[in-house]
Amino acid sequence: MNVEAFQNFLQTTATDLGIKVLAALAFWIIGRWLIGMVISLMRNAMERNSVDPTLTKYLGSIVNVVLNIALVLGILGYFGIQTTSFAAMLAGAGVAIGAAWSGLLSHFAAGAFLLVLRPFKVGDFISAGDVTGTVKEIGLFASTILTPDNVLTTVGNGKIFSGNIQNFSALPARRVERTALIAGSVEPLQAIEKFRAAVLAIPNISTEMKPEIDILDFRLEGTVIAIRPYTHTDHYWQVYFDTNAAIARVCAENGWPAPAGTHKIVQV
Repeated sequence: MNVEAFQNFLQTTATDLGIKVLAALAFWIIGRWLIGMVISLMRNAMERNSVDPTLTKYLGSIVNVVLNIALVLGILGYFGIQTTSFAAMLAGAGVAIGAAWSGLLSHFAAGAFLLVLRPFKVGDFISAGDVTGTVKEIGLFASTILTPDNVLTTVGNGKIFSGNIQNFSALPARRVERTALIAGSVEPLQAIEKFRAAVLAIPNISTEMKPEIDILDFRLEGTVIAIRPYTHTDHYWQVYFDTNAAIARVCAENGWPAPAGTHKIVQV
């Protein structure tokens, strides 16, 4: 072995390589620290602006991955490695993955818009994606809704965002829709006052929005009276069933006959 050549190698190439390795380690440590600072500042800014924690978390993860890839490419470029082909390979892989996961990516985009635009929040009672119920979780790909019959349903965010969204909790009160069919021999205006008194005694009806009780239609069988109290969504079904009970009780107490052509006093 040529000792002089080996010494020359150590003094030039190996020394330069060692310096580059140490510099690369320094770049990695400093770069990681800077990335952590950027992510922390971004999350703090989003928290100060009351951005949804789920959106903050996922956006932080995305930015973290992108910045780390950029850091690795920068270090490879420092070593003289051509990163153009590597970047092209990543781009090609991204296109392939995007094509394969186009459905998931659409749900991802819809989830991001749901978190930013906030048409509803956890705890709201909504109708979206052909499902009606209480929102339990808003994920980045799918949301979880608990239906009134106690079934936990997961709905893709893309399906939710692409259709109509009804938020029954957005306003302070919701109207209960019921009707009563009374016989033609019963005085409608008198019946309206009796129904009104019974409905006003129902617990949890809105005190700000008065019940709407009036003649809805006239039929051969009798008069149709609309009975529409307002209540908070949390008490909707209680008021709904109590209204039915109030209609039946008023008819029974006053001895109103069944409408002509039917065996029922009340039609709901």
